[in-house]
Amino acid sequence: MAGSAGAEAFSLDGVVDPQSPLRERDQQMLALERSWWKYSGAKEQAIRDLFGMSATSYYQVLNALIDTEEALAHDPMLVKRLRRLRTTRQRARTARRMGTDA
Repeated sequence: MAGSAGAEAFSLDGVVDPQSPLRERDQQMLALERSWWKYSGAKEQAIRDLFGMSATSYYQVLNALIDTEEALAHDPMLVKRLRRLRTTRQRARTARRMGTDA
């Protein structure tokens, strides 16, 4: 099993909940964020393969998505974690610009 996880490609099969208020693509994006690290290959390549967009565009859409109440209701722990990570990164960037350590 340890060797098979490294060779496995990321799949979006079975991640869409028809009862969710989120669109299919939004659910798939959250699924990728939830478990991309378990699979082989670069995340940026998976983004291009799965969604047909650049990493920059993906993260712009993702950041808007995690600000919605629908995303929070769909996967509260993941969305809160992604919001925390975003805030931490923003603070670090601000501190670097200001010439201080945060």
